[in-house]
Amino acid sequence: MSCLRVILAILFPPLAVIDYGCGSVLIVFLLTLCGWVPGVIGALIILNKNQQ
Repeated sequence: MSCLRVILAILFPPLAVIDYGCGSVLIVFLLTLCGWVPGVIGALIILNKNQQ
């Protein structure tokens, strides 16, 4: 996980996972609509999961 992706996940979570497909972006976008913190957590989980 790069530092730029982490910063992007904190500032605008859906933009951080744009490379991981439409489903990931949609899930993170919906989580962000529910609240900023769930969106950030979802984006960081997706970024961390795809790194391994």
